This record gives sequence, C-alpha cells and structure tokens, in this order.
Amino acid sequence: MRTTISFIIFVLFAFSSSAQVQDPVKWTATSRKKAGFYEVVITATMPKPWHIYSQKTGEGGPVATNFKFTKNPLLTFDGGVKEIGALKENYDKLFDTKVKYFGDKVDFVQVVKVKGNVKTNVNVTVEYMACDDSQCLPPKKKTLSVSL
Repeated sequence: MRTTISFIIFVLFAFSSSAQVQDPVKWTATSRKKAGFYEVVITATMPKPWHIYSQKTGEGGPVATNFKFTKNPLLTFDGGVKEIGALKENYDKLFDTKVKYFGDKVDFVQVVKVKGNVKTNVNVTVEYMACDDSQCLPPKKKTLSVSL
C-alpha cells in the first residue's frame, strides 16, 4: 500500500513538473535621453540554445517578435523598432522555411519624442516565440513600462 501511494505521489509530481511552462527569455526596458528625443531600448536575453525570431522572419514560419505600444497623447514614435544584435538566418526544418532569429541577446530600439517638457511612460507589449534546436514554446506576451 505504501509503495502504491509513493508511486502515485511520484507520478503526480512528475506531471506537475512537466506541465509548468518555461520561459527562457528575460526582458528589460530602459530609456536613453538624446538631443530632442529618447531611445527606448527593449532587451531580450536568453541562454543557449534558445532564440527568438526577428520582426521580419517572413510568413509561414514561427511567430515573429512584435511590439505594440500603448497610445499616449504626449508621445510620438519616430520610425519602426530597430533590431540590434547578431541576426542569424537559416533554413529551419521545424517550420520548413527560412527564418531569421537572435540568440543570446538582442536590443530592440524605438525612437520616441515627448510633446513638451513632461515626464511620462512608454508602455509596450511584446509578443514573441522562443525555440531551441528541438522544440518551440507557445507564443507569449510581456508588458513593459519605461519612464521618460
């Protein structure tokens, strides 16, 4: 009887451990004041072999990294989000297509102008998909806030 109970507890523990969704990607957001504008820098870091995909990875493949900025009447956004990191491109057999991705670390930079001399925040939601060499996690969304 004791063996049966121990086995059931072990099985339940094993299933609960495997059911936990992992997220190897760590996100941070900062701002840098420049002459007349700010750079909002959103950084993703992940351990090897994990990676996330470029905003321009193409159709038919994984979920591309996407940024949605909350509307703020005090802000104007100048251009799109720039990617700064070691961009890799290759054929991915999991998706049966060519993909563009970043491993280790990537900075996403958005130029923001503030109307007037006020303090405000930039709020952004990033959607991304993390994969390694053998699996992909479901797409996730993270919301970040940066003071200007």
